[in-house]
Amino acid sequence: MTRAGSARRMAASAAYGGGGVGLVGAGLLGLLRLQARSARRRVESRTSMQDPPSGDGVYGKRRGKPLVFTVLGDSSAVGLGVDRAAETPGALLAAALAELAERPVRLRRLAVSGAESCELDPQVDRALAEHPDVVLIMIGANDVTTRTRPAVSVRHLADAVRRLREAGAQVVVGTCPDLGTVRPIGQPLRLLARRWSRQLAAAQTIAVVEAGGRTVSLGSVLGPSFAQDRTLFSVDEFHPSAAGYASAAAVILPALADAVGVWPAH
Repeated sequence: MTRAGSARRMAASAAYGGGGVGLVGAGLLGLLRLQARSARRRVESRTSMQDPPSGDGVYGKRRGKPLVFTVLGDSSAVGLGVDRAAETPGALLAAALAELAERPVRLRRLAVSGAESCELDPQVDRALAEHPDVVLIMIGANDVTTRTRPAVSVRHLADAVRRLREAGAQVVVGTCPDLGTVRPIGQPLRLLARRWSRQLAAAQTIAVVEAGGRTVSLGSVLGPSFAQDRTLFSVDEFHPSAAGYASAAAVILPALADAVGVWPAH
């Protein structure tokens, strides 16, 4: 089997394996729906209605042509849950990239809170107008909460990555976080949320790599920390806190810097 054929088979397995709710009885399905509504009410009652400042601008004090860095995706890419621009993932990564690249970095945050993968196209249109050198996409949680089929989600994500790559931009995708760490989601729904988010992240990884991008598995790398340390969550217990976004930026930075050739050689 060719490498591409193997990847497609793995993606299909991740997307369709074990479907979750289709295997449970009507009584349990009713419980899951109640838990989902309860979790949504609890999170929404504590979630800020206003995005943090974008942090758009030029980072770094060195001279030279700025490296153009755009951030696309959902509320995790926006930085919902913090108050200061400097605490958002885009600003954290722009500042770090400027240091590593020893040149200015111009940040444009184009992510939209609540976005699903099917809503990436308008963000990509806006990003292409900026002629980005490197793009970060953080997406997936809302696809899980709306129970969008992974095959549908990853098709939209792959299309976005492909368009950006064809325009010459490097692309890094932070795949779906582990929603099994979100405490307002009760059991057994939380177990299913973990399963669904892992399935989506696996399918995203394969689709993004096939489209020419790079991925960082946020769920796998950060899930254990978020499950143990509640200070990584903001007050709504769903979105990260400043410490949570700093942790995410730390694991994304190597892939982002390597994509533009500025990660230190060992």
